Amino acid sequence: MRDDLGITILIDLHDQIIDQGDGYWVKFEAWVVPVSKDIPHGVRYALTLHEPYGKRILGYDNAHAVKPPKKFKYAGTKLPYDHKHQHVSDKGVPYEFKDAHQLLSDFFVEVDRVLKEARKS
Repeated sequence: MRDDLGITILIDLHDQIIDQGDGYWVKFEAWVVPVSKDIPHGVRYALTLHEPYGKRILGYDNAHAVKPPKKFKYAGTKLPYDHKHQHVSDKGVPYEFKDAHQLLSDFFVEVDRVLKEARKS
C-alpha cells in the first residue's frame, strides 16, 4: 500500500453509514489487501449511496473487473477493477483511481448530483 493519508482516511471510514437526509444514506467499506496488478493501491473499497428502502443507487468499488461492451474487442486487455455504478442497473463503468482523496471527492460530487435529481421528482 502506498504511503497515502487518503487511504488511511478511507480505511478509517470502514463500516460508517452517513445519513444524507430524506431517508438516503451512504455506506463505506474499505480494507487493506495485498498490492496486486488488479489492485495496485492495496485497498479494497465499496462506497455506496442508498435510497430510503435500502437499494443501492450509486456505487464506486473495485470488487470485480468491468466487462467491456460487446461491440469492442478487448482480447488480452487488462480489465479495470476500479469502477462506478451510476444507477441501479448499471453493471459498472471504469473509474480511474488516482488516490483516495480524489475517490472520496468524486464519490461525494456524484452523491450530490444523484440526490439533487432524486429530490426533484
